[in-house]
Amino acid sequence: MTKKTANLRKEGRAKLTGRALYIDDMHLPDMLHGATIRSPIQRGLLKNMQFQGDLPWHEFTIVTALDIPGQNFISMIENDWPALVEKKINHHGEPIALIAHRDKYLLARALKFIHLEIQVLNPVKDLDESLKKKEILYGDDNIFKSYLINKGDIDQVWQQADYIIEETYNTGAQEQLYIEPNGMIAKYSEDRGITVWGSMQCPYYIHRALMPLFNLPAEKVRIIQTETGGGFGGKEEFPSILAAHAALLAMKSGRPVKMIYSRAEDMANTTKRHPSQTHHKTAVNKEGKILALDIDFVLDAGAYATLSSVVLSRAALHAAGPYACDNIRIKARALASNNNPYGAFRGFGAPQSIFALERHLNKIAKAIGKTPTEIRRLNFIKKGDSTATNQIIHEDIDFNHLLDLAMEKSHYKKKLLEFKEYNKSGFIKKGLGIATFMHGAGFTGAGEKYLASVTTVQGTPAGTIEVLASSTEIGQGKNTIFSKIVSDALNISEDFVCIVNPDTHLVPDSGPTVASRTTMVVGKLLQSAATALKETLIAGQKLKPKYTGQEFSQAIKNYIHEFGALKSTTQYKQPNNITWDEKNYQGDAYVTFAWAAYIAEVSVNTLTYATKVDRFTAVQEVGHVINKTLAEGQIEGGIAQGIGYALYEKVLYKDGAMINNQMTNYIMPTAQDLPQMAVHFAEDHKDYGPNGAKGIGELPIDGPAPAILNAIENASGMAMNFIPMLPEDLMVAMEEQERNAKS
Repeated sequence: MTKKTANLRKEGRAKLTGRALYIDDMHLPDMLHGATIRSPIQRGLLKNMQFQGDLPWHEFTIVTALDIPGQNFISMIENDWPALVEKKINHHGEPIALIAHRDKYLLARALKFIHLEIQVLNPVKDLDESLKKKEILYGDDNIFKSYLINKGDIDQVWQQADYIIEETYNTGAQEQLYIEPNGMIAKYSEDRGITVWGSMQCPYYIHRALMPLFNLPAEKVRIIQTETGGGFGGKEEFPSILAAHAALLAMKSGRPVKMIYSRAEDMANTTKRHPSQTHHKTAVNKEGKILALDIDFVLDAGAYATLSSVVLSRAALHAAGPYACDNIRIKARALASNNNPYGAFRGFGAPQSIFALERHLNKIAKAIGKTPTEIRRLNFIKKGDSTATNQIIHEDIDFNHLLDLAMEKSHYKKKLLEFKEYNKSGFIKKGLGIATFMHGAGFTGAGEKYLASVTTVQGTPAGTIEVLASSTEIGQGKNTIFSKIVSDALNISEDFVCIVNPDTHLVPDSGPTVASRTTMVVGKLLQSAATALKETLIAGQKLKPKYTGQEFSQAIKNYIHEFGALKSTTQYKQPNNITWDEKNYQGDAYVTFAWAAYIAEVSVNTLTYATKVDRFTAVQEVGHVINKTLAEGQIEGGIAQGIGYALYEKVLYKDGAMINNQMTNYIMPTAQDLPQMAVHFAEDHKDYGPNGAKGIGELPIDGPAPAILNAIENASGMAMNFIPMLPEDLMVAMEEQERNAKS
């Protein structure tokens, strides 16, 4: 069989025909349905719990913290997140107890008759209250984690500056809004331990979380991913909580337990993007060269540390952007509050800090009489320059080329002139906005070295190839990409390649499906493993250097028949040229970066104050593009989420509870709200990943929000420094401007 290129999604037909089984499609014999008893207040002390009403309570399985056989925490970076409340309640909706019954309708009714006696304490509601330290929730200062990045000598620069520009920028929370809510099924037996099936991004995260909770060895915890309807980070750390709950109920009841969140419960009680506040103070000379960047960045981490330290890390490392500057100070802190724990979301901190920087670049340009394009061109980083952590850029990156291409494809210069004339009359104002940015691919610093990811490629007696990795398919096309990488390495058809479903009893730990690492890092390991397997066949004289697909398949069969298993395993080894100082946050933060220039075109209605994004141009350098259709889909999806982040998606809280936790009142952009999108790739650097492919999953969420708000300023003159920016926000700002003009 000759090699061919497949354009279809590997799992596409099963999803299209309904054969793909999601967690709510699964049913096990004698299965119970589980639910969570949650805190109705933001902060307090649990005193008592009573089960009232005329209900058959003896039929219910009820689990409290006293039933946990091991240690009551969800294993993460810090072990501070309890599976169930023992006494202290730290956020609204915090799980206090669990309940299960065979009848899910009776179960829902029973939740109304459970009375909690709680002593209410004063909560810390937001970043400002946490910074004031009136109530101490963590340590002696409410700081979960802090970083300080220093480059040069920033304090000696201010007197040399021709301009000093300061401003504060804010970003709100954002819901991941994956199409499938969180769900798990757990089963327990004394001899086999715990098995969990569910919707997830990181099977081994759950595996590591359940071992100490149940005091079980690794071989007695099995985690199996089912078809997963999206994640965007929301199914990175949080599924460990739900898996723990289902497993606790299964252990106590002796029966399988299914727990599926409703949309309302999912939105109200799962992690979201961290709100942030960034203060920029920048020294600039009269030519427009940035002399110093002083950045103070804070995140609201919520009630527990979760992954906030690494979200903070990535935010800090992207805070100075793709600009060359000799003097930089970045102070970054993640603060405790009594909000739901915030967690992973596509971009992982970078969208927050990049929003602030790209808005600030436009403020600098206006202050010194430069255009947004001029201020960026004067300061773009290039080969030989260093980042904020003194990482030398070895790629011959030409940011001017990316910006030129974006301007050409968007007709930027022509439209700027047209819009200037157009805006002289009428109540619709049009504008263009730019964002230029970068995103590090893979885990930060020595993160990939610490993960030490493992992948395996093996032959089967049927003459096919199996790919074994814990990387999950969550809608992004991982199965298709892995098939393409392995088939290209073996020079065979993708039809010969089968992706083994992630199952911790079957696949090695190749690390989490996060951080724009799946294709670049795990894909590269698979390429190496596949190449080694092919060389084994050739060295063993089972295969000629040139072969057809059928000859390759027969060679596998012959090898297995004569020698037994044909398997090739590779483990990540950090390149020798990568150096990282974790203590001082200096050195090579990322093995490589993806680079981008985005241009948004908007219309602002000065009567209704609504903003519509009319067109979006996205140019990115992401190395080799393995599958153009999937890559374009990643960019378009990121732009859509970024539009929501900028203009629509505002998480509303009342006493710590999310009150717009339905898709009817949590407003997100629909197909009607999305613009024409022009996506372009510059495949200039192919030094990393399989055939030079870099990670691209997170890059496209970084640029849309600042580009859109820069475009709004160009259209209306309103410099808005927070997102989401809703019509009522623009109304207030424009009315205030009008009052000031009259006075």
